[in-house]
Amino acid sequence: MDLDELDGRLLLLLTDTPRLGVLECARRLGVARGTVQARLDRLTTAGVLKGFPPELDLAAMGYGLTAFAVLEIAQGRRSEVSSALAAIDEVCEVHATTGQGDLFVRMVARSNDDLQRVIDEVVGVPGVRRTSTSIALSTPVAPRVRPLLERVARGQPTRSR
Repeated sequence: MDLDELDGRLLLLLTDTPRLGVLECARRLGVARGTVQARLDRLTTAGVLKGFPPELDLAAMGYGLTAFAVLEIAQGRRSEVSSALAAIDEVCEVHATTGQGDLFVRMVARSNDDLQRVIDEVVGVPGVRRTSTSIALSTPVAPRVRPLLERVARGQPTRSR
């Protein structure tokens, strides 16, 4: 889906203040309410806009340790392993990857001892053959989409043509 400048400005606005209503978005963007609603509907239908979850600080919730694990799994077991990983509460993300491992997992824990417990759960998943875990010391660049949205809002293309 190609995004235009108005899409970019709308998504930036909602990124900065996700609780804004359609009417307030329209006012701030200087367009009709129906235009904003139509854009939101189109962006949602296309899968660009998936929802408005709150941004949570996991450290403030007691999960101050973030770790990443590269998992090597038995061939043909990705779906089964992914489902089992999704059942572990502290597993926040799982990505199928190329390279050394098969899955890249982001997990959180309350302490080093708690991380050991989580790793033991991950290693205990049937089909997991080997893991390599690294603890994040800091997050110099947090997950972000703002630079891409700013590009769209400036009228620059979202994909190569």
